[in-house]
Amino acid sequence: MSQESGVKTEEKKQHFDDIYMASTPVPFKERIIDALDYISDNNNRQTFDRLILPWCQQQQSKPIPYVDLACCFGNTTLAIAHEMTVDEIRENWKDAETAKQPLKSRRLNLQTTGIDISENAVNYAQNAGIFDQTIQADLNQPPADKKAQVLKTMQEADILVSTAALVYLEESAIDELIGAFAQAPREGYALVNFLNPFGLEKADATKRILLKHLDFVGSTATRHRRMSALEQENYPGEEWSLLEIWVLKRTP
Repeated sequence: MSQESGVKTEEKKQHFDDIYMASTPVPFKERIIDALDYISDNNNRQTFDRLILPWCQQQQSKPIPYVDLACCFGNTTLAIAHEMTVDEIRENWKDAETAKQPLKSRRLNLQTTGIDISENAVNYAQNAGIFDQTIQADLNQPPADKKAQVLKTMQEADILVSTAALVYLEESAIDELIGAFAQAPREGYALVNFLNPFGLEKADATKRILLKHLDFVGSTATRHRRMSALEQENYPGEEWSLLEIWVLKRTP
């Protein structure tokens, strides 16, 4: 566990706490997107487009409530909501000035909320217009008022996105959050992903929780990013972290 951030992390996985606590996404771009050939969000967007976008295009008469859970600086939302490639995000976040607003406008009528433990990250993402509103909270140990706000937001959402993030949460927190999303008596969709070879037992437990509350729709297997030197030392013979993307459905 990272003592600075309060986030549960696997010791064999590279920790990026200082990046997530930065006031702009430029270090994220330089040390993750650039240095580790991060390509994950291209695949997240493609899976979203294949399995969720057709439903979204039928809902354009009113904004769709959308939540990015453990959103960091909002890169996955830039990919999904703004149809930006990783290269376009890289260009957008090349320096603090260009990062002040997305280079492309939203392609869908979404009401976006970002939830994350990093106050700097959510402040940046809201100020940049990536999210319409944000909630800063430690989802493992939220104070009562924040917990109520998060659960209400989850219940109101019709699209839930959480990429490479659920592994940082306690199983009890995942169960409560996904359970809140599942309670709404409307059709809704969740896109989540899991990393390999990190936290495989935790990923299996998380999958069981998801399937308890939601119906499985489809999946994609692909690459996430290159492993850091530390990770390659801990997982000999492995060069890439792999990605399993799931889409699930909330059925009324």
